[in-house]
Amino acid sequence: MDAHLRDLRYFVAVADDLHFTRAAERLFVSQPALSKQIRALERQLGFPLFDRDAAGVTLTPQGAALLPVARDLLGRWAEGLESAREAAPAGTLVIGMQTSVGRDLHRATLRRFRDRMPGWSVALRLVPWDDPSAGLSDGTSDVAYVWLPAPAGLDFRVLARERRFAAFAEGHRLAAREEVGLADLRDEPFLALPASAGPLRDFWLGLDGRASAVVGTEVASADEVFEAVAGGLGIALVAEGNADLYRRPGVVCRPVAGLPPAELAIAWRAADRRPAVREFLACHNHRL
Repeated sequence: MDAHLRDLRYFVAVADDLHFTRAAERLFVSQPALSKQIRALERQLGFPLFDRDAAGVTLTPQGAALLPVARDLLGRWAEGLESAREAAPAGTLVIGMQTSVGRDLHRATLRRFRDRMPGWSVALRLVPWDDPSAGLSDGTSDVAYVWLPAPAGLDFRVLARERRFAAFAEGHRLAAREEVGLADLRDEPFLALPASAGPLRDFWLGLDGRASAVVGTEVASADEVFEAVAGGLGIALVAEGNADLYRRPGVVCRPVAGLPPAELAIAWRAADRRPAVREFLACHNHRL
C-alpha cells in the first residue's frame, strides 16, 4: 500500500490545525474535498487518523504515531528535489501554466533568461485546474503562470488584469448582446473547475459578484471549457485574453458587466531563493 505525497501533505495540514476548515483554506482546497481525501487515506491505511466529534478533531494513537513519519517523508522529498536539481549538469527551469499564456508576456522573458543563464533550458508544463498552484505546491514546477487567487505559501506578481467574459454557444439567447450582466446569467448552468481548485473555482463561477451559481458540469482545462461550451453543456466565465486565444467555431464571448477583473500572475514559492528562479523573475517585465 502506497500513500501519495499529496495525501500526506493533507494529513499533516489537518494534524497541524486540528481543524478541517482552516486546513482546507491553507491548502487552497474545499473543506468537503479535504475531508473526502482524508477518509480515502484512512480507508487505504486501514485505520483512522483522526477522531471527529462535537468537541472537535483530535489525532488517534495511530495518527499520532504516523505524523512524525509523514513530516519526515515530506521534508526528505523536498530536500531530494532540491538536490536533484542542483546535481543536473545543466539546469532546467520548469514553468507551470494552466492555460496558454499568450499576451506577449513570456516570450521575451524566455529569451532573456536563456541569454543570462547559458546552459539552462526551460520546460513548459501544462497543469490541470485541479492544482491551482500549477505545480508549485508539490514542487513539480519552479515558477508558474497562475490566475488569482493564489494558494497560500506562494508569492506572485500581477502581469495582466482583464475583464471577464461569458462564453456561450453560438445559438444561445444571450449571444447576440454586446454585453451581459450577472443577473442575466442567474439561471444558466455554468461550467465549473474541479472542487479541488477551491477559491479559484468560486472566482470563475462569479461568486465574488453573486451568492450562488448553477453548476452544469466540471471541466479541467481550457480546451475542455470551450469544447463543452460549443457542445451546449453550459456557459463559462473566461478572461478577455483567453477569449481571443481560444477561439472556437460555434463559441461567442461577451463581456460581463459589474465583475472585478481577472488577474494573471507569475508565481513562485515564497521560500524559494534559488538563483535561476530569481533570474527568471528579474527577466520578467512587470506589466499591469
